[in-house]
Amino acid sequence: MKILVLTYGTRGDVEPFAALARTLDESGHEVLLGAPMALASLTLPARPRVISFADRTTQLTLDPRLREAGATGVRNLRYRGLQWRNRPHVQRAMHEIYDDMADAGREGADVIVHHAFYPAHEIAERLGIPAVPVCPHPTWIPTRSFTYPALPFQLPPSLNRLSYRAFEVRRRSYQGDMDAWRSHTLGLPPRRKHHDVLRTPDGTPATVIHPFSRHILPSRLDYPDWVHTTGFWFDLPADPAPLPEEVEDFLARGEPPVYIGFGSSVGGDPRRTGRIVTEAVRRAGVRAVVVAGWGGIEPDENADDILFLREAPLESLFPRMAAIVHHCGIGTFGLALMSGRPQVGCPYLPDHRFFARRAHAAGVAVAPIPQHRLAPKPLAQAITQAVSDPAIAARARELAPVVRAEDGVRAAAEIVLAAATT
Repeated sequence: MKILVLTYGTRGDVEPFAALARTLDESGHEVLLGAPMALASLTLPARPRVISFADRTTQLTLDPRLREAGATGVRNLRYRGLQWRNRPHVQRAMHEIYDDMADAGREGADVIVHHAFYPAHEIAERLGIPAVPVCPHPTWIPTRSFTYPALPFQLPPSLNRLSYRAFEVRRRSYQGDMDAWRSHTLGLPPRRKHHDVLRTPDGTPATVIHPFSRHILPSRLDYPDWVHTTGFWFDLPADPAPLPEEVEDFLARGEPPVYIGFGSSVGGDPRRTGRIVTEAVRRAGVRAVVVAGWGGIEPDENADDILFLREAPLESLFPRMAAIVHHCGIGTFGLALMSGRPQVGCPYLPDHRFFARRAHAAGVAVAPIPQHRLAPKPLAQAITQAVSDPAIAARARELAPVVRAEDGVRAAAEIVLAAATT
């Protein structure tokens, strides 16, 4: 079977799809993976053929003005204003991404698996094949169980389903004129509700996959049976990658340290973030491994109690930590859960906030500290609680094997193959 896997975005948008592509390839299928060039290294080691898309939106994502405003809260007026002014640029970049995906589709396939934010279901319609949208966070599927995660308030259960209309408005505001793209690029005729990624062209529900764990969602879920929450998508080796020598040396010199890293989710002043982290570590009286990631946490100073790294194999590092302080992006969150270590969530975006709240509700994390409220004192207090609370440590150890046992990427591969042959 020939399978086309399409995604775009940051590490959390790409890494799960790369794991799925490798798993499908290992099952003997012909797999073509389309992903942004800047994150091509995440597709390795990979036998699936990779099409590297140009980095259309990276500069917009890393716009220092937008990041600085976002650091004070993504709901503040300055951030919203910059988002609105950037919208035409985002729409142009998005349509170039759509064109890249359409070009990838010219190679043909039996099924397309795609990030649900991108309209690859329309490419599948042109090819006359099934599409399997993947929703990396629970903002697409309406449910009574919880309010649309991006809203800054909670609604009564009777209104929760209605709240998810806000996501569709937001998504379509970035897409621009999809009717023209559908007609001019794909050559498809007009069709009512063609924007709806959750429906097939004949109006029946699509097969939808959530690449995260059901164990961190509220217990009373009412998702329909065509929505599959598989568990996190990782294809981790039986023997974890060795840690760099400098990390092993640092670990050997004292008590297990705390991990601190915010992925791509740090504001416009990484040096300030570095100072906050350094002071919080000193106040808490712990050692720390600080990983800069895309966000560029800049070290305040070199010291014996803090090791600064640009990157590290988190699947090998996390089990060696006393606690994990992170932004709650889907990939980092999954690895943190599987490590069985206590967590401190410092979310930046709405999906991060949702996962941070759910980690706290599950008992594996302290109360989250949003990025725009990050300061030495509250961060130090959160770290101290995370490393000293036996209840959090016990719950983290209890949940870890449950999440690991889901083997989400292999479950997802089976769902994709079933959808392609139905």
